[in-house]
Amino acid sequence: MENKKYLDDNWQNEEKLDMIPTRNGYGEGMVAAGEMNENVVALCADLTESTRTLMFKEKFPDRFIECGVSEANMVGVASGLASTGKIPFVASYAMFCPGMTWVQIRTTLCYNQQKVIIGGAHAGLSVGPDGATHQALEDIAIMRALPNMTVIVPADYHETRRAVIASLEVNSPVYLRFARENSPVFSKIDAPFEVGKSIVLRDGTDVTLIACGPMVYEALLASEILARRDISCEVINAHTIKPFDESTLLASAAKTNYVVSIEEHQIIGGLGSTVAETLGENYPVPMRRIGMNDKYGESGTADELLERYGLTAERIAQTVLSSITEERG
Repeated sequence: MENKKYLDDNWQNEEKLDMIPTRNGYGEGMVAAGEMNENVVALCADLTESTRTLMFKEKFPDRFIECGVSEANMVGVASGLASTGKIPFVASYAMFCPGMTWVQIRTTLCYNQQKVIIGGAHAGLSVGPDGATHQALEDIAIMRALPNMTVIVPADYHETRRAVIASLEVNSPVYLRFARENSPVFSKIDAPFEVGKSIVLRDGTDVTLIACGPMVYEALLASEILARRDISCEVINAHTIKPFDESTLLASAAKTNYVVSIEEHQIIGGLGSTVAETLGENYPVPMRRIGMNDKYGESGTADELLERYGLTAERIAQTVLSSITEERG
């Protein structure tokens, strides 16, 4: 059974879906947040167009601060603004923020519980030709380790917009991770979204596929491929990595007794580790982590890289099938 409240009616036919980058949802979400609350301000580090902060700047020029190529200073300015009652959004490429600003985020934001929303753009392999130096594949790990930090990885353009707006209700720092490349818009515009609450997109009995970010759609397509092999997949959108929705995962694992995590990130420290920790402490069942297996990326198109590292629907289905066959004989 499919989640009719969440999934677009055409989700199974990618050709009928809009292709929009999740970063657009960040920009439009900020504008909506600014309209809802006059205390919302935006800061950027000389990447206003790339991060889509430009949308907010054009709508609210008096509430925008260009910090230049100085990400650490940007985080400090945002912390100061938050201490006066403002709600700052800061954005840069994820390799730069949180990559180069982790100490400032840890000390000035998390330690002081300052309400600042951090937009990590161009995350994952999808920056393609920019290569390994610009492919943030460790950012979830370094952010989820921080006390008081909320970590959200939206699945598509609509969900990113919803996540930005929902972040206004979180009274502590938030990290929002989004991508550069176009990706399918497979959720409904009014689909439900609650920070800390995963969404079961498809019911199943044989294996649980739990994913975050654009990998959620690949997991859905993989479930279609596996259905043709008589394998029933439960598909979960774990958009919030921290605080993690343990109850939804555990309820699914109790049905399927096999879990596969899928992420565009290192399998160490990200969603896969979160899932393994949850299962290990509460309901140990066999699991498999699909993601970057302790490797750096390389240059290539986004599609080429996803295929190379086994993150396309077809490759995911192959891995799941071989894993189940091996586990269950």
